[in-house]
Amino acid sequence: MYLRAVHAELNIDLLRDFIRDNPLGILVTALQSPNFPTIQCSHIPWVLDAINEDKDTELGKLRGHLARANPHSKALVEAVKSSTHSNGSLEQEVSVLFTGPTHSYVTPKFYIKSKPATGKVVPTWNYSAVQAYGRAKILFDSRNPDTTLFLQKQINDLTGHSEEHIMHYTGGENLSAWKVSDAPATYIDQLKKAIIGIEIDIHRLEGKFKMSQEMGEEDREGVVKGFESLKTENGLKMARLVEERGAMKNAKSV
Repeated sequence: MYLRAVHAELNIDLLRDFIRDNPLGILVTALQSPNFPTIQCSHIPWVLDAINEDKDTELGKLRGHLARANPHSKALVEAVKSSTHSNGSLEQEVSVLFTGPTHSYVTPKFYIKSKPATGKVVPTWNYSAVQAYGRAKILFDSRNPDTTLFLQKQINDLTGHSEEHIMHYTGGENLSAWKVSDAPATYIDQLKKAIIGIEIDIHRLEGKFKMSQEMGEEDREGVVKGFESLKTENGLKMARLVEERGAMKNAKSV
């Protein structure tokens, strides 16, 4: 990820929270294979584990799963099987890309100081993203008890997180969360045989919040007012994020 200092987010707690708030990540691999494309990408919802949430140096682990019929799964299994010393782990580094839900084109018309003064302004795009890099272990043998335990925990934890954190089903009237145990056990066991597990030990975690921090304060204020003037839900969210990141920039410069 290209990280200008003004856009870089280094707070590990915030980056972990970002992933948990936006768990649908794109798994990217580059695996040499005679049978499958080298570059493959798959959208996967992830669970992020951290042994010590208070330790700001722990990057954590990502857990996910893929349909066994997915060519990406087949390439992953092939790569693991072709390495006699893999112990189920890929030799190659993998990456997972997470993107925040609020992003937008930024028109030069918003720059109330630079545009009238010099005209030397161009459009850009504001967005937030986190990228995780690490080594992946592939759990694909449905006869192996470790695979069965991993997949059961994975689907339970992913469902629990999604129902409670994403959907906000935390109890009360019409707010009870759906649980994996609500479905027939035989049905879940059948489905587990149709997926493989992926566990990534994160070695590098990078975050970027590009929210007009590179602009001067007057231009940033113009961006805030410009987004507010759109009177759209996304515009209002963008305005608040530009304000928030601008305030953080100002606080650092004091």
